[in-house]
Amino acid sequence: MKQKAIFLDRDGVLNQELNDYICRVEDFKVLEYQIAPLKRLYDEGYLLIIITNQGGIAQKRYTEKQLAEMHAILFTAFEAQGAKISHAYYCPHHPTVTGPCECRKPLSGMLLEAIATYDIDPALSVMIGDKPRDVEAANGAGVKGILIAPDEQIDYQAVKDVLES
Repeated sequence: MKQKAIFLDRDGVLNQELNDYICRVEDFKVLEYQIAPLKRLYDEGYLLIIITNQGGIAQKRYTEKQLAEMHAILFTAFEAQGAKISHAYYCPHHPTVTGPCECRKPLSGMLLEAIATYDIDPALSVMIGDKPRDVEAANGAGVKGILIAPDEQIDYQAVKDVLES
């Protein structure tokens, strides 16, 4: 049986948006209020999967080790409240440094990889993001997209309504 997933942008959705790259672990602040609605979805059998552009790596603004530390903080915060993030996919590329790639949103490479790896049914899944490129990437992979404002609390019922539409 195929899996269903909630794909999540990171900055502005799961952690506080700084309107710049988050380069230091101490600047990484988990939006704790996002955990409760996502735990409800997790309890209903949805995988929680992060899909995030991290072009600051290519620009040498922070390292993959620092990124891993930030993701560990995020994973731990969710696990402490009984929800598990299955995976954090990230694109380390930046067009000004590495040129084009298939994984950077608004392209759908990371979502397609997750769908293949976890045997996910795109029709039963959504992507929640705070930028139009998140929705564009979702739609390119056959997943419905939900656009929220940066740092806006995820509305459980709104997500369910989209999933059932």
